[in-house]
Amino acid sequence: MSDNPFADPLAWQPVKAPSGAEMEQIARKVFSHLPENFRARCEGLVIKVEEFADEDVLDDLDIDSDLDLLGLFQGVGLPFQSPSAPVQLPNMISLYRCPILLYWAEHDETLGAVIAHVLVHEIGHHFGLSDDDMEAIEREAADGAPTTTSHHGEADDDDDRDQE
Repeated sequence: MSDNPFADPLAWQPVKAPSGAEMEQIARKVFSHLPENFRARCEGLVIKVEEFADEDVLDDLDIDSDLDLLGLFQGVGLPFQSPSAPVQLPNMISLYRCPILLYWAEHDETLGAVIAHVLVHEIGHHFGLSDDDMEAIEREAADGAPTTTSHHGEADDDDDRDQE
């Protein structure tokens, strides 16, 4: 008998993709495992799951397909907040369920790992990091090589998930 519960193709029959509510539970679990000092800086941050980004968001970001955006940070990043600024809506992260599931199906990663990457990436924007900053951090973590980061830069298309 195989250790893989899905070695039998028919074992997949009852398995369903997670619902939006189930994906929110996964995201909450991922968030709860982030370092405490990281989570503390996310006070008031709203994390929600939607099926897809709406057309206005896609148009604003000049993205043609609603399958190309896995997540989005909306709000004012921590470094750009000011006590004298007028009251604003809370910062929000949207995770887009269908594009995340499609990405998961097409790549050799666990669903939890994909959700974790997208969530941490969007929290990075909450911290004021650019896509280039986060790519440099990821490279440094992977390579162990030192890196310098800037807070202004264009997104690099080397990673499929960069459309987050």
